[in-house]
Amino acid sequence: MHFYAADAHCDFLFGAMDYGWTIDTQKRNQTITLENLQKGGVALQFLAAWSDTKMKVPPLEQVLIMIDRYHSMLAEHPEFVPLTRDFNPASGKIATVLAVEGAECLGASPSILRDLYRLGVRAMTFTWNSDNELAGAAQGKKRRGLSAAGREILREMNRLGIAFDVSHLSDAGIEDALALSAQPIFASHSNCRQLQNAPRCLKDEYIKAIADQGGVVGINFYGPQLCESGRATIRDIVRHISRAVSVGGIEHVAIGSDFDGMQQYPKDLHNPSDLPALLDALLKEGFTPGEVERIAYRNLHDYIVQFV
Repeated sequence: MHFYAADAHCDFLFGAMDYGWTIDTQKRNQTITLENLQKGGVALQFLAAWSDTKMKVPPLEQVLIMIDRYHSMLAEHPEFVPLTRDFNPASGKIATVLAVEGAECLGASPSILRDLYRLGVRAMTFTWNSDNELAGAAQGKKRRGLSAAGREILREMNRLGIAFDVSHLSDAGIEDALALSAQPIFASHSNCRQLQNAPRCLKDEYIKAIADQGGVVGINFYGPQLCESGRATIRDIVRHISRAVSVGGIEHVAIGSDFDGMQQYPKDLHNPSDLPALLDALLKEGFTPGEVERIAYRNLHDYIVQFV
């Protein structure tokens, strides 16, 4: 059975900036390629611009370079298009959504946020693994909520129409975002803390609250957030998807792989071409074809299309 797939998070753009990756060749540990996406049935792919704060190049410059790589990819490969409200996955095209992971590039400036919006950014996380001036991170030292500057940026994201992504955010930050956002928020690549007690995984109450507000939770493939051993399989991903569905409902769970953002992948899921095996496993778990279609593609599409 054929399903289209949508993926709420990958880190290909950092590789395009730092390692010279291109979408039509495969280098090093690269997993996101045009061939792999097509083999996996991917029709909607988020591409995150993640900046490494340890680099000498300032975060904003890094993000701008990655956005340039994104637009160059669109110009050179007609198979990719920006997501539009009338996008049809049967077109054979791959719709894309440009995101920013970690908002250090903003310097807490609404003006820079507006510039990024003009360049096509439609989703953003405030933090990666460290606290910053906007919020505390899930793996940060203080794990505080949103700062005054963070609240201002969130309000401007709501006004512009940029989706607020709580992946990597502290519990206190997630609670602030749930209370303050005028638009549904989402988690691009997070898992279930009830199954794996890691700070990056979401409490059931957050999954339910995100769903109740009309958002989605993308389940990622990173081993330490899936199982205790860290050596995950498709079965572990299915467990987290099933848990998230039981808490948030079938219309609010999606896939957020984190491809190109990991050193080690599940032993039976190495790149997007393996996504059909995951979807087959969901069918064997007892999900109906219609439910698998929602998890694989429809839920993420229906959430993010309101921002394009």
